[in-house]
Order: sequence, then C-alpha cells, then structure tokens
Amino acid sequence: MCWYCGTPVAAPDPIGRSSRCPDCGKDLRCCRMCRFFAPGARLDCREPSAEPVPDKERSNFCDWFSLDAKFRGQTSGDAASRGAASSARSSFDALFGE
Repeated sequence: MCWYCGTPVAAPDPIGRSSRCPDCGKDLRCCRMCRFFAPGARLDCREPSAEPVPDKERSNFCDWFSLDAKFRGQTSGDAASRGAASSARSSFDALFGE
C-alpha cells in the first residue's frame, strides 16, 4: 500500500525504482516505505551502512531498501493522520470562524 495515501498497490517484489502509486503518483521505492526508515535516527535510517538520501519521499538507489511490513496492508499510510489534521482544523474554524 502507498505510504502517502494508503491506496492498495500491486507492486512487484522487489519494488522497482520507477514504481508509483496509481492514485497519488508518489514514489513507492523511497525511504518512507523502507523498514529501516526511522525519523530522528542518524540520516533518518537504522541501517548504519546506508548512504545519505536527501529526499526521503522520492525514489532512490539505496542498496539497503527493504519494504516495511506495515505497508503490506495492515495500516492506512499517512491518509489517517491527514484526515485527523483536517478534522481538527475544521473544528477549530467552526469554533473561531475562518
């Protein structure tokens, strides 16, 4: 499933560098989809031998890429967090006006 919108994606294993989500168009073979991705860790990666990747949401050539199990269908990507933020903003606007 896509890390950004949560859309189920039938991607080959291993995921190719040019693979994109059919709904939102985001790259699928990126740091955000990797099991080593850890925001706050050195280079945002738990793999100590990994090269620096400047944009974690774009496809890259990292040799250590391995699809994180949470993207195999158990979660809804960032869509749930964006929905919660949108709901909170709507409540705020209703309370205080736009």
